[in-house]
Amino acid sequence: MAERVSVPRGRHAPPLEVRLEVQRERLLEAAAVVFAERGYAEASAEAISRAAGMSKATFYEHFANKEEVMLALFDEAARVMMERVGVAISGASEDADARVRAGLHAFVQGLAEYPAASQTLLVQIIGAGPKAMERRDAILEGFAKLIDEENRTAHDRWDVPRLRSIEDAYALVGAIVELASRHLRHGRPADVHELEPVLERLILGLLEQSR
Repeated sequence: MAERVSVPRGRHAPPLEVRLEVQRERLLEAAAVVFAERGYAEASAEAISRAAGMSKATFYEHFANKEEVMLALFDEAARVMMERVGVAISGASEDADARVRAGLHAFVQGLAEYPAASQTLLVQIIGAGPKAMERRDAILEGFAKLIDEENRTAHDRWDVPRLRSIEDAYALVGAIVELASRHLRHGRPADVHELEPVLERLILGLLEQSR
């Protein structure tokens, strides 16, 4: 999430749409922290407002309830993570293994830099109701498609073994999400970067089985 920005008041105040955007960003940042610390069930609009340094009235100007802020935070975290991974892969050297490592590093680095938002993306969303689970399923499908498309590119360019089905890609996503979730929930491994070689072996091992 972006660094918190102070908004000047009085005649030097920015336009209304800018103030609203800054307020929304601060509420999302605060919600990520509250959800991570208390869990979705124990979080409240009041707690999020207090953490953001705002009133409940301001909260309700932006979100109808905590479910709505959870979904907005989830969408933003997923968008940022997918964008980071995509940019890392496209900017890697013309080598299939290097592109895998670049994508994994971007994902793991995102977990390290944004642990609270990652909690929302991978852990707290599970207990946030049916709408949240539908959104989670769609995002996981999106990650699986990203992996499948990258594998197709690697197959066409460097004759990397082609995954046998989209389910193979989804299986990789499931394993990656569970390992990341375990780190976020239990601190295992203590250093999230220790997951990078594990995930690399997982992906390359499945590709080898696809020959």
